[in-house]
Amino acid sequence: MPDTQTLIDAVNKADSADLLLETVENLAEAADISAIPTLVEVLGFNNPGAAVAAVDGLIKIGEPVVPYLLSNLDGYNYGARAWATRVFAGIGDPSALDLLLEAAVSDFSQSVRRSAAKGLGSILWSKLPETEIPTAQQKVLSTLLLATEDGEWVVRYAAIVGLESLARTLRDSQPELRSQIVAKFLELSDREPEAAICARIKYAIENEQLLDN
Repeated sequence: MPDTQTLIDAVNKADSADLLLETVENLAEAADISAIPTLVEVLGFNNPGAAVAAVDGLIKIGEPVVPYLLSNLDGYNYGARAWATRVFAGIGDPSALDLLLEAAVSDFSQSVRRSAAKGLGSILWSKLPETEIPTAQQKVLSTLLLATEDGEWVVRYAAIVGLESLARTLRDSQPELRSQIVAKFLELSDREPEAAICARIKYAIENEQLLDN
């Protein structure tokens, strides 16, 4: 494989959408820290295929991506924010927790809210100081419960996915919070108009054995 700088140069010289996708895929495969700025820049391009490849590459690099991406978010490009939120969700680093909490309920873009809601269920709690975990999990729970009332069904669906993941984490550590998730799922089962969401709630209840405790 060519060295990373050669791969970066190829991305910068790409003169078609297909070539951009190919060169970004090659750069992403390298999983080199020095590729972070270029891959983050690609998130703002109007090329979904290349953005997906960049997201995969950034997630593959992992934790070193988080501080750079937090410092270089494009607040005016909702597409870039959506892709960036997917990166944070995929890495699960709690450094991005505050951003995900706000984005899940406040961002005007449904794709950003959806990615943030799902990502809140994927936080790697072991990377937080033990004393901070209970409060942080309470914040995540409150935010995801609020997101289940979102006007867009895709965001509500993502919130259910996030809550299912959170319930798994809370099984032994905070069963009282887990009980709130169960109560919300049962409530939503009776009034959620989207069949896909009701089916996902049923799956979550059965998958996590939420009614067997």
